Amino acid sequence: MNLTQTIKRPTLHEELVERLRNLVVEDGLKPGEKVPEKELCESFGVSRTPLREALKVLASEGFVVLQANRGARVAEVTRQELENTFPVIAVLEQLAGELACQNLDADELAWIEKRHSAMLRAYQARDRTSYFQANQDVHQALIRGAKNDILEGHHKLLAARVRRVRFMANLSDERWAQAIDEHENMMNRLRARDSGGLGQLMKLHMMNKFAAHIQALDAQSGDTAAT
Repeated sequence: MNLTQTIKRPTLHEELVERLRNLVVEDGLKPGEKVPEKELCESFGVSRTPLREALKVLASEGFVVLQANRGARVAEVTRQELENTFPVIAVLEQLAGELACQNLDADELAWIEKRHSAMLRAYQARDRTSYFQANQDVHQALIRGAKNDILEGHHKLLAARVRRVRFMANLSDERWAQAIDEHENMMNRLRARDSGGLGQLMKLHMMNKFAAHIQALDAQSGDTAAT
């Protein structure tokens, strides 16, 4: 668990929410684990009041579960939640791809090209953390490139709920290679301004990611049952 650096007061609430969210997303705080409030307060240099306010935000996003008089626990992602959430995100990304093809300017496209190249370099280096960041940068740039505030707002809310799942879904080498091929195809469609083609590929990409995680979740459940 990385708990370094105290938080500057002018951005206390926003930074505290972001750091707590990242701890959950990146497995610094694990599913089902009780949130160590005292330890976090000491590490971040804050009192329990702002910490608990931040935990309320994370609870509204589905990252933690608040328990009366017992603090908070990290939420466990259920199969049902994934089945309900991923298809909706997939449709939003499909629409974002269609709109981005129509609305991205040359500078925005050039930035996506740079982040795509960084993602490929991270893949070749087998650097999963850098890969994930570049991957997210590409997806978020396409969402912003749709130039639709309603779409962006709904996508942000849902994507936050499954962000850790998306981080873990490329665990197998086979799925990782498949994801790279999908991104290459997506970039080709984007360069050609093929809105329908890009939209379909982004939807497929998200549903393939969903299928990979469900497979890993089922395998994990089988291993647990066998012990």
